[in-house]
Amino acid sequence: MKRIRKAVFPVAGLGTRFLPATKAVPKEMLPVVDRPLIQYAVDEAFEAGIEQLIFVNGRNKSSIEDYFDLAFEVEQTLSSRGKSLAALEGTRPKPGSIVSVRQQEPLGLGHAVWCARDIVGDEPFAVLLADDLMVGQPGCLKQMVEAYEKVGGNIICAQEVRDDQAHMYGVITPGARDGALTEVKGLVEKPAPGTAPSNLAVIGRYILQPEVMRILEGQGKGAGGEIQLTDAMASMIGNQPFHGLTFAGTRYDCGDKAGFIHANMALAAAREDIGATIREIGKQVFAV
Repeated sequence: MKRIRKAVFPVAGLGTRFLPATKAVPKEMLPVVDRPLIQYAVDEAFEAGIEQLIFVNGRNKSSIEDYFDLAFEVEQTLSSRGKSLAALEGTRPKPGSIVSVRQQEPLGLGHAVWCARDIVGDEPFAVLLADDLMVGQPGCLKQMVEAYEKVGGNIICAQEVRDDQAHMYGVITPGARDGALTEVKGLVEKPAPGTAPSNLAVIGRYILQPEVMRILEGQGKGAGGEIQLTDAMASMIGNQPFHGLTFAGTRYDCGDKAGFIHANMALAAAREDIGATIREIGKQVFAV
């Protein structure tokens, strides 16, 4: 069984739900407290043993690559003033560990993943969507890698959602269950209300075998007129082991304004340095 060494980060989206902020700032660079969304996903990947990060980028998103580079002026100024550089830890991965490719057209998540095919090569790989901020110990991807090492094949992150929310997600048709692992018998992308095969939704973390790239190569457009990763995964079911792992932790949907604010409030309130102040502010703001 090959180890999971590479992770794909689709970061080419326009972030239209956060306009006008995302007119100039990539959605993945919006801060949750004092760190951008992409940093949380990258930290999660490194915790899981990922060695190479593949950013599938778009036009006008160079700030994501710049963020993970040397900030000479900032570092020099801090050092000359005798200040700690600890706040910058994690923003400068090992040289050569980040690769960027361009998705020229917004043709969907499946297309974005396919754009990384030549770098992924013939290896299983992870996909992380920075919109989904996953908080847990260990992190979500590490939990998935541990499951992969037991059952192999393909692993997708699953979360139970309300029946009236299932139409917003890719949904698992479940088979046998073993603790947090659920055998995946089928996948349906954004089923019509009331038709979902379960309330187990697919969340933005995946471990996939390289064969998915060959499927995406010739796949047509699906739901929303986009090339859907869910459709490609569905065609692999039955040919390879396929499981959903229910994440033991908390997910914040930071692709949604309310979810983004929720993440900021929750993570700020949990901080040792500002938590007490934030909780007191919360009492004042939400006093009835």
